[in-house]
Amino acid sequence: MSDDVRNIVLGLVAAGISAALGWMARSYLWRRKLRRKQTFFGLPENSESLLVVNRDPATAEPAVHRFDVFALLELSALIKDCGAHVQMVTQDAAHQGFGERTEFCVGGPGSNRRMVAHMAAMLPGVRVNVDPEPGPDRGAFQIGSERYRMDPGVTEYVLLARLTAGERRETRPVFLFCGQRAITNQAATRYLARNHERLARKHGSNSFVLLLKVINSQAYGPDVVELVADVTRVAQTALPAAPRNSHRAD
Repeated sequence: MSDDVRNIVLGLVAAGISAALGWMARSYLWRRKLRRKQTFFGLPENSESLLVVNRDPATAEPAVHRFDVFALLELSALIKDCGAHVQMVTQDAAHQGFGERTEFCVGGPGSNRRMVAHMAAMLPGVRVNVDPEPGPDRGAFQIGSERYRMDPGVTEYVLLARLTAGERRETRPVFLFCGQRAITNQAATRYLARNHERLARKHGSNSFVLLLKVINSQAYGPDVVELVADVTRVAQTALPAAPRNSHRAD
């Protein structure tokens, strides 16, 4: 074998080894990223999850608002990416406990009975005004001693929570998307999809409750979202008797 042929063969072998090592490294990183995602969402391969669908309070017929449908589609994509399965149930048909499988609950207490139960059990420091009559406090959040009113289409709020009950390692989390309007529910699901890696690094497997502000949804839809505060401690503490301050939409 001449030196030229030998050099060509060695070059091909080296290129093959480099390609194989590169593929193995990328595969390892991809699998590690997937495992972290599965851990954060409580969705190991082939696990079961529950997607609780709310109803559109603006109609007397059983229906889901189109923005809530978009939110459900985004959550379904997250679940599929984790290699898990999903069962979709309506808010008045979810008669079961939590912790056995990951649950995604969409919609405020005015449109989702399941959300009412979760908030009463795990978020005693939060109240939502569900009065259907028009007024400045319609849909307002009270979190601890603070109140957050919405200006529809301009400034609206939504709670994004990851909650676990008990100390068992295998306990699955409940994700809540509790918005003042349907478009804010979609904004929260989109925020979670975009920021789950950062949230996993910060919170790990611990519970958290985030207050998000959706800005100018009439122009930007669910895309412009700001983190107002981490309200975990306040939301999980019993609500004081009367509010002290009030936040109006600017």
